[in-house]
Amino acid sequence: MQNYSSMPYMTHTLPCMIMQNQYMMPQTMPDMTMQGQHEIPQVPMNMAGLDQYTYPQNVPEALKLIQEAAAGEAEDRAFYQYLIENAPSDEDKEIITGIRDDEISHFGLFRQVYFQLTGQTLPPPQNVTFEKPASYCEGVKKAIRGEQNAVRKYRKILFALQDRVQINILTGIITDELRHGILYNYLYSKNGCRA
Repeated sequence: MQNYSSMPYMTHTLPCMIMQNQYMMPQTMPDMTMQGQHEIPQVPMNMAGLDQYTYPQNVPEALKLIQEAAAGEAEDRAFYQYLIENAPSDEDKEIITGIRDDEISHFGLFRQVYFQLTGQTLPPPQNVTFEKPASYCEGVKKAIRGEQNAVRKYRKILFALQDRVQINILTGIITDELRHGILYNYLYSKNGCRA
């Protein structure tokens, strides 16, 4: 475990008390305590729970998440095909087809990022299974949850990246996933789906 207390940006001094450069005078904060009140105690910086933000310790987890995303590619394609085939309107089909096409692009981008990080090509998915939802609405509901979970996972991948192009790729993927969630919520509402 790295000792972060020795790093200059991990200080307990208020930012306004730090001299920015040789030409700036340190600023002071006015005394905000009132008679009878006590000063607020300083809370030590605790690094517990920050592993997902700490490079390079977070890289192995990010690589595992990329592998998982790529492994689900074939199942996801079958799922999107089911939704398209069971969509009640052309508008629904058009929206889901656009989402599916984005996801296919994402899988290619994940493979590219993985190769850049490791020098290895991800293997094709094995043992693909697909369980059909009970109904179109159940499928849309599952898709909403899937988009939310994807954003959580993809943020962890983003936190492990240092290359600007890779960061841009993941940012684009994450914003697409957020947009997909909004579109699926629209479809869920428009079709009168109920939880």
